[in-house]
Amino acid sequence: MTKPLLIAALVACGGGSQPASRLPVDLDRRLAPAPAEVARPEVRPWPATRKEAIVDTLHGVEVADPYRWLEDETSPEVQAWMKAQADYARGELAKLPGRAELGERLGQLLYYDALGAPLHRKGRYFYTRKHADKEKLIVYWKQGERGAEQVLLDPNTWSTDGAKSLGTWAVSHDGKLAVYAIKENNSDETTTKVIEVATGKHRTDVIAGTKYTSAASWRPDGKGFYYIWVPPVGGKVTIADRPGFAEVRYHALDADPAADPVLFPATGNAKSFVGGGISKDGRWLWTLVRHGHRSTEIVFKDARKPAAPWTTLIKGVDATFELEIWRDRFYVLTNDGAPRRRIFKIDPRKPERAAWKEIVGESRDGMIEKWAVVGDHLVLTYLRKAANELVVHDLEGKLVRKLDVPVLGTIGAMVGNADEDAGYFSYTSYTQPQVIYKTSIKTGKVTEWSRVKVPADTSIMTVDQVFYPSKDGTQVSMFILRHKDATPNGKQPTLLYGYGGFNQPMLPGFTAARTVWVEQGGMLAIPNLRGGNEYGEDWHRAGTLLEKQNTFDDFIAAAEYLIKEGWTSSEHLAISGGSNGGLLVGAAVTQRPALFTAVVCSVPLLDMLRYHLAGAGKTWIPEYGSAEDPAQFKAIHAYSPYRRAIANGPQRYPTVMFDSADHDDRVDPMHARKLAAVMQANQLAPSPILLRIERNAGHSGADMVKAQVERLTDQMSLLLSLVR
Repeated sequence: MTKPLLIAALVACGGGSQPASRLPVDLDRRLAPAPAEVARPEVRPWPATRKEAIVDTLHGVEVADPYRWLEDETSPEVQAWMKAQADYARGELAKLPGRAELGERLGQLLYYDALGAPLHRKGRYFYTRKHADKEKLIVYWKQGERGAEQVLLDPNTWSTDGAKSLGTWAVSHDGKLAVYAIKENNSDETTTKVIEVATGKHRTDVIAGTKYTSAASWRPDGKGFYYIWVPPVGGKVTIADRPGFAEVRYHALDADPAADPVLFPATGNAKSFVGGGISKDGRWLWTLVRHGHRSTEIVFKDARKPAAPWTTLIKGVDATFELEIWRDRFYVLTNDGAPRRRIFKIDPRKPERAAWKEIVGESRDGMIEKWAVVGDHLVLTYLRKAANELVVHDLEGKLVRKLDVPVLGTIGAMVGNADEDAGYFSYTSYTQPQVIYKTSIKTGKVTEWSRVKVPADTSIMTVDQVFYPSKDGTQVSMFILRHKDATPNGKQPTLLYGYGGFNQPMLPGFTAARTVWVEQGGMLAIPNLRGGNEYGEDWHRAGTLLEKQNTFDDFIAAAEYLIKEGWTSSEHLAISGGSNGGLLVGAAVTQRPALFTAVVCSVPLLDMLRYHLAGAGKTWIPEYGSAEDPAQFKAIHAYSPYRRAIANGPQRYPTVMFDSADHDDRVDPMHARKLAAVMQANQLAPSPILLRIERNAGHSGADMVKAQVERLTDQMSLLLSLVR
């Protein structure tokens, strides 16, 4: 999973716990029986969907799965069904009032100029630029800060339909070469290539099978790089088990990728992700095995001794660890024994845990969210009350200064080199488009480097941060973005967005679509649900595994709070979420269908008894658990939106739009197909159940601006037509 998606452009992303026994596990009892006076509509406008009499017995419980046939996307019948559903959805969306005006306004704000923070490599500067007249970001480089701008990578020219996208990229330490990944249809699957910076010519190196890799790690001499490789699907390599076949490999330039040596073998564990790299001085190789967002293993070796065995730095500890290497010392950020995280300094010649030296302790009121070694210092981004601040420590952990940056906003990770004084970071808030700042680590001086300008009056917006009680009494924070003149009149058109998972925080940030929402008279509410990390690892774990219902309770309580405080009512309240947030809104609408008037559920997980059998599902077992475990099955079965909708039977559902992608290889689109079919079959209200399928799009959607405008226009037109 990733950071929150869906109306991500529209809304961006002490903890309590509760026993599993209080989860609503009795699915045999209809939780929301249909009123007897409401008859099922005889004629349904959406395409019909057949059922199958499939019943599994799991841990002694009979579980129906009438729409399992919709899992097979390669089936001609499923393809025909998808086309019929997509055509119906787009036909209905095209009828919505005000679409053209909304699309025009969104286009004005989404087509803008912006610079990314620059990366310095031996006199050359590399950065991304977003152009107001281009569909995709372009990577540029300059010789010196004042040199002429030259194109390095321009995905706008790679395909006529925008199907090819840029993934990760990394520049060699001497600035002469760049390795980058190409994504087809913006999916996770990538092919890696190497380009010469000065000439723009591609070398012969082409590596397929880099789906799960982060940016490659270059050797100091630029003669090769380390990367993650996975074999193609086939034989023993299934889609669900593929992460367990990931290997750390080394590629020497001009060598045959098929012969690249394996430095760290596949774990065979599809529940884990593998990463690795080499220190900037070329001395230390390291590999990290991450088990979800709950535990991490790290091993390392001296690169001068390739035949030497790996040395274990940490293993078997129920905590996460991150590694930075500088000047022959290891720096480790961990939540082990510190839910809000702390930093240790380690001599690699004395790697045993007893020799670790804590240099930055756990904060009482904030969490270390991001960190970097820049300018011979530790630069830490703290998260306090769901907003960021930037702090500099020396390499022994001594506090040097807090940087002077605006409050109540989101600060990006510091970009810079460990041996250079200059650092760059981004800042944004709900009312401030992104600003890139340059700072001197030595002096603390902060100057503006670039600023995004959009044709919008942000002074009309105001932001409140409130706290409200969840079902079990836990206090949950929430941001409310609204027009400054809005009053709690009970009729405020409101969109409630949430994520609540995978340690991802919901932080303040400007987006064009949020501005349009407020311009249209809407109010936006974003709670910091359990499952995220706004308040540390305890907050995260309180919304995972057997405690996942807490996340849904927090979200439902947010809706109830907005109504209780007089801002809105169920008739004027919509909800949205994507990916893990799609699970969130799917759970909310199947548990409390009468609480909302509209739902947008994007690239979601919804059949939680079978999510681990498709896509990258097994890597999320540490977060959700698995139906193969009896105790976890009981909790998952209780909240799984698809299973709950089947058990609930006929209902009066609000309008629901499932926003799916045709090339999502992370969360299988079968989830959206199956729950859409159930809701359409069981809908008693006149409200439509729509399945929108985005073309040439992966889990993050299509990356062309016009596709983003189209998607947001559909979403906002639908929501505004219902909540106003």
